[in-house]
Amino acid sequence: MDSGLEQIKRVAHLPTRIASEFAKRIYEGSLQPGDKLPTEHMMAKTFGVSRTVVREAIAQLRSEGLVESRQGVGAFVLERPARQIYLDDAKAMDRHDFRSLYQLRIPLEMEAAALAAVHHTTAQMDALSAALSRITDTENWGGSGVEADLDFHRIIAEATGNIYFGQFIGAISDRISHVIVIARTEGQLEDVIAHTIEEHTAIRDAIRTKDPVVARAAMRRHLIGSAQRVGLSIEFYS
Repeated sequence: MDSGLEQIKRVAHLPTRIASEFAKRIYEGSLQPGDKLPTEHMMAKTFGVSRTVVREAIAQLRSEGLVESRQGVGAFVLERPARQIYLDDAKAMDRHDFRSLYQLRIPLEMEAAALAAVHHTTAQMDALSAALSRITDTENWGGSGVEADLDFHRIIAEATGNIYFGQFIGAISDRISHVIVIARTEGQLEDVIAHTIEEHTAIRDAIRTKDPVVARAAMRRHLIGSAQRVGLSIEFYS
């Protein structure tokens, strides 16, 4: 198979960029339902990344309902409805796009946190705590720290018990990643780190105690703070 894919430079959250490349090919029709993706080894060699990064990219494609993995065989493109949403490269975003993103994320992820508080499993709670530990312990806030941050929000979406939350978060994950990088580039990194750890810990603790009201409030506080760290003030009308 001629991959036609160029190596991706080492930028924030490589799994998301790889997943976006394959999602684009699926939406455009160059990858059809039933087609098998390249092997992990081939993808790792083509993109110049580790197989762990490739596995994370495939996991994102699964969460978006684009592929299925067959044990011992590989990943295959799934049949999709005719109407789909495909978003252009996140790097084209401007400040107006940032505001629009937060206007979507805040109500979406507030409700996700509340539902996760009610519906999470023990395994999902363990995964959320593990992602928080990776956020807390990372020394690479522009690389593995961004990946851990995205994983934290993805796990909450999955813990809602509603597949659409995971699909929506997966669809906008490259945009979330881009804004995280901007916040950590433009802000005082020490302050960003302190607030990020504190806010994510509050969300995790509220979900763990199964309190949807507190979980919703903790997520709102985090996302408003996140918006402020890229220079945005988000208005609410209720």
